[in-house]
Amino acid sequence: MKRLVLALALLLAPLMASRAVLAQPAPAQLTVLLDWFINPDHAPIIIAQERGDFARAGLDVRIVAPADPNDPPRLIGARRGDIGVYYQKNLYLAVEQGLPLMRIGTLVATPLSTLTVLRDGPVRSLADLRGKRVGYSVAGFEEVTMGAMLETVGLRLSDIRLVNVNFGLSSALMSGQVDAILGGFRNFELHQLDLENRPGRAFFPEQYGMPAYDELIYIAHRDRAQDPLLRRFIDATEAATHFLVNNPEESWRMFIAGPRRELDNELNRRAFASTANRFSLSPGALDRNRYDRFARFLVERRMIRSVPALETYAVELPGATAAR
Repeated sequence: MKRLVLALALLLAPLMASRAVLAQPAPAQLTVLLDWFINPDHAPIIIAQERGDFARAGLDVRIVAPADPNDPPRLIGARRGDIGVYYQKNLYLAVEQGLPLMRIGTLVATPLSTLTVLRDGPVRSLADLRGKRVGYSVAGFEEVTMGAMLETVGLRLSDIRLVNVNFGLSSALMSGQVDAILGGFRNFELHQLDLENRPGRAFFPEQYGMPAYDELIYIAHRDRAQDPLLRRFIDATEAATHFLVNNPEESWRMFIAGPRRELDNELNRRAFASTANRFSLSPGALDRNRYDRFARFLVERRMIRSVPALETYAVELPGATAAR
């Protein structure tokens, strides 16, 4: 009898195992639209993918780099993507224009943008910008940022000349086309200038009249603010961020693995290291004062008409349910 029971158990084991596998739900699919091509700013998303944090959360995440950085908010608003990487500064304008967007989390929790000059150049302080040319890439916040910064030293926008240099910020500065560049990231352009043996000096907007803000945030369609899948995504990126901070070298190897091997260069290595301490360690948390304060700043600068109710454009997601 014991032999018979053992034989039956051996025969039934594969069947029971296959049924257990079939009983597990298929991973839920999410499409994440980045703000631009993959770079170290997106490290928590890539690490969560490589380390299996998304899979453990029951998610099958598709990461898409858009052809146009203006695409993510429009596509998310049109329900052609689930989560987008966007900018807190721009969120207010998009919402006022009618896009049904909701901030659901934070990726990079500090400003990255700078006003940068050459360290050996004539500009030693903001006051030295009088009569100088300042290059920028993307229209939108240049006048607001420059106006706020210049006011701290008694200057006005009319005291400088803004020059659109497209996406050639560093080259325009090094060639002398402009005397300063606005919008270069402190974790990229400063390293790029240093690698070209033309080190820069940065002035940080949040130290000269601009309120602090989250550089990169996660957005979703407003109607999905209570979707538990979004919370699973945020929690997975939180786990990946903590791993990254504690294991920078292993995380770097994950980041440049496979199809991202082309990112393995000195510029990206430096950018990866200097961005690690700027990722939000609690990406789902919402700093209500920070968002209201920046909205008031934009109203004062006439970028938006009124301060929107926070719950209409930003949310702290409810806790996630178990993935399996």
